[in-house]
Amino acid sequence: MNIATKRWLPHTVAAVCLLVLLYPLAWLLATSLKPADEVVTSLDLLPSHLEWSNYTTALDGVSGVTVSRLLGNTLLIAGGAVLGNVLSCSLAAYAFARLRFRMSKVMFAFMVATLMLPHHVVLIPQYIIFNRLGLVDSFWPLILPKFLATEAFFVFLIVQFMRGLPRELEESARIDGCGPFRAYWSITLPLARPALITTAIFTFIWTWNDFFTQMIYLFAPEKFTITLALRSFVDQSSTSAYGPMFAMSVISVLPIVLFFLVFQRYLVQGMATSGLKG
Repeated sequence: MNIATKRWLPHTVAAVCLLVLLYPLAWLLATSLKPADEVVTSLDLLPSHLEWSNYTTALDGVSGVTVSRLLGNTLLIAGGAVLGNVLSCSLAAYAFARLRFRMSKVMFAFMVATLMLPHHVVLIPQYIIFNRLGLVDSFWPLILPKFLATEAFFVFLIVQFMRGLPRELEESARIDGCGPFRAYWSITLPLARPALITTAIFTFIWTWNDFFTQMIYLFAPEKFTITLALRSFVDQSSTSAYGPMFAMSVISVLPIVLFFLVFQRYLVQGMATSGLKG
């Protein structure tokens, strides 16, 4: 194998893998512009003609709720979840990484062990609690738990990052009279920005794509998110509106793609310096 082949072979393999990964997105975009009779029957990637009415129907929304309202509901839930996870998980991680208290190692091990606990196990007790509080059919059950550091994965991720930060900075601040919370807010939190942005990205994507939890707590159409609206395209009539459904799928994917593109360099940095540390 000559030098030129060795140089271009990895790039060729990477390009082929990229095409394979991008094909579902290309299929989604092409299908959103197909006529209704071609969505199920045609195997061609490109439509015979562009059906822009699919996007017009998608923008009208479902059950009298416009797509802007659906996107607003989803953005509100995702934004609240991001804010809650970043604040609460970083605060819990700082306690495990920097503060010394009794049974800290046992509590940290117990917290990590909850990663193996299925989400469906705690869903029923949570639903009973929120139902007794009268918060069902509102956004609070989807946002409030995020402010209680319930995501053990993100706590563990931030702990790993904070343990790699030099303690000398906090010790110097403590000599100057800085307390634990001030050291957390003014010193550790700014330095942990890569891990915090990684937490924000994953929280945003997972919350935006969540369907099951939102289906459990949200009943009124005006409170629907974009994921619940996608399912409504199949249920609202005897003939499924696949064209508008795929058009709304394209609309729902755009915020995630933009969010990821803006913060992708912080995601790589955060995973490299925290999630992969031993």
